[in-house]
Amino acid sequence: MANLKTFDMNLLRVLDALLEDPSTVRAGQRLGLSQPAVSAALGRLRKALGDDLFFRRGKALEPTQYALNLKNDLQQILERVENLIKEPDAFDPTTSGVSFRISGSDFFAELLMPRLAERLQVLAPKLRVHLVDLVPDSYVETLDRYEVDLAIVPHASLPDWVEGRPVFRSSFSVIARKDHPRLKREGLSGGDVVPIDLFCDVGHVLFSPEGNSRAMGDEALAKVGRERRVIMTMPIFSGVYRAVAGSDLIALLPTALANHVADAAGLRVYRAPMPVPTVQLCMIWHRRYSASASHSWLREHVAALLAPFDEEA
Repeated sequence: MANLKTFDMNLLRVLDALLEDPSTVRAGQRLGLSQPAVSAALGRLRKALGDDLFFRRGKALEPTQYALNLKNDLQQILERVENLIKEPDAFDPTTSGVSFRISGSDFFAELLMPRLAERLQVLAPKLRVHLVDLVPDSYVETLDRYEVDLAIVPHASLPDWVEGRPVFRSSFSVIARKDHPRLKREGLSGGDVVPIDLFCDVGHVLFSPEGNSRAMGDEALAKVGRERRVIMTMPIFSGVYRAVAGSDLIALLPTALANHVADAAGLRVYRAPMPVPTVQLCMIWHRRYSASASHSWLREHVAALLAPFDEEA
């Protein structure tokens, strides 16, 4: 009886070739082996399996009943192994029903998902994409636990099992409702710089999933020796601009999002009175998916859809 621990699995390819064409010469040609190499392999197979496997009948080889009993199962096993190890190129977006989870703020519900839905409808009608909440400070762990396939996050140091690529850079602008009384008295129009005294005096809505009362806008103000009044925090960007649209509060919002929602939300977009650093957004994923054809396909389309929002391209 063969011992699987010591059995040379390459011998099964020789056996399969001989069962297809019972000739050591022709089997060798199929496998790229010499006739003596095939004969030697057959000898090893006979010893391991305890059966002659093939016997001479005139000038030809004829399989034993034991060898014939192996033929169909052996072919199926080798086909399954071949399918298991073949290159990951079987993805067809027109027919695939694979499902993906993307982690990101609701910024991407506004700017990415409608465009992605339009593209998928044409190119991959059965593919499913779920946008899930971005969990602050734990998105890398979320990748590791298989909970999401992609995360779109601000640039940060990443462990070696995470791969990523920059997708766009975003500046920040000031938003206020169109008839904001203080800005109107100042005679400000959309695109103007909000005076720093006014900026610091008017109450602010701050985007903070954690409920923090300070963010990068406050750090930028501190560098010029000023501070603002944060009246309210919101865990989602849509909550920020809706609170601003319904009150006399103002906010800093990513410029691309501010311009996108301004007309529909009844907002005007202004420039901040101090330099606010541009944020680099990156798409990150677990390295286990790097060679996946379907994952790579989705990454390329997400990157292409976000590229127009890159303000420094």
